Amino acid sequence: MDSIRQAVNRARSVDNTSAEQGPAPSISPKLPAGPAILDSQIRDLELNPAHLEANRIVAHESADAGGRYYDMLRTQVLHVMDKGGWQFLAVTSATAGCGKTVTACNLALSIARLTERSVLLVDLDMHKPKVAEYLGIGRKEGLLSVLDRRASLSSRIVQACIDKSKLLVLPGEACNSGSSEWMASQAMGTVLQAIKREFRSRIVIFDMPPMLLGDDVISVLPRMDAVLLVAGVGSTSVSDLKQCQKHLQEKPVARVVINKSTDKADGYYGYGY
Repeated sequence: MDSIRQAVNRARSVDNTSAEQGPAPSISPKLPAGPAILDSQIRDLELNPAHLEANRIVAHESADAGGRYYDMLRTQVLHVMDKGGWQFLAVTSATAGCGKTVTACNLALSIARLTERSVLLVDLDMHKPKVAEYLGIGRKEGLLSVLDRRASLSSRIVQACIDKSKLLVLPGEACNSGSSEWMASQAMGTVLQAIKREFRSRIVIFDMPPMLLGDDVISVLPRMDAVLLVAGVGSTSVSDLKQCQKHLQEKPVARVVINKSTDKADGYYGYGY
């Protein structure tokens, strides 16, 4: 039995409930000069708790029962990331409808509640970017405008605030064609290098498209440190997981999360290998 299936079987034993524009990939993005990218262009935005909860984003509140499950996932993911000395975490799924964006947003908010930690959430799904919608940020421009030099990186980042927690968010933009070319482009590499340099004290969570719906994830995977794979009961088959494993043989899987389970137990999060 392959290692992903073993992770899935262990996760089920615990309880895992829900958790445009053609590219010009050779062009480097416009990045601000100087040592600091955090400047006055980054604006604060207060998140609406009711909007978050309507979109199943619950980890901003430690007293919420669902939020506590994400806190347990947070602890395990941070342990793996710290042990490996990793910064970039890709959150993906085999197919659509598994809850990867909900998981990415909740994990980021859970990390943001730790006083000694900071996090940047990047929407890297260039087919159906949903992070801004789920968080209620209301931004129509994001990463793609940085890649094609319409904007600087700092001008597209928002500091989302709720209660005493703050996280940085780089929203996504839909790309009608050539998304995998953008993923593999020099421009993408330059932006990711800038993020690694300027936000080196932060865990960076990338909400990726589903792995088996194209080659976007495969194109950018070498630039990630680790992967959190989200599966959905009724949405993800064992065959899907085997296909994912073929692409993840050389990339650490921090955890496998099983969503939409009807089992009743103490957790929803998966165990990695």
